[in-house]
Amino acid sequence: MGTNLTNQSSIQEEIKTRLKSGQACYYSVQNLLSSSLLTKNLKIKIYRTIILPVVLYGCETWSLTLREERRLRVFENRVLRRIFGPKRDEVTGEWRKLRNEELNDLYWSPNIFSGDQIEKNEMGWACSAYGERRGVYRVLVGET
Repeated sequence: MGTNLTNQSSIQEEIKTRLKSGQACYYSVQNLLSSSLLTKNLKIKIYRTIILPVVLYGCETWSLTLREERRLRVFENRVLRRIFGPKRDEVTGEWRKLRNEELNDLYWSPNIFSGDQIEKNEMGWACSAYGERRGVYRVLVGET
């Protein structure tokens, strides 16, 4: 699975590669995600166990900008739209895609690509590798 580093210490190429790998996983299971035979909870478990680990591999070292966070959120919303399917508009009776706010209401899990979740992954890495009172943890939380 490897990570890509550039001489400018930019994480953009790494995220681009992770999203490309995530797209490949998504396309390999998209028939399952749109199947009416599986429950939405099972589809979410497929998403969280097959696709997300590929996309988030190495995220402990990421320092996200708003642009990169948006790209990750767009990817997640595309997968969630496949899982939850279209919605019939009550006024016109036509089928339409779910809006981002509606996806947030339907998806019971916190947004996996939020800064808080990435920070939580960083903290888990620092605590497990070095303990809470060691240097890496103290630097991450701003203790001196």
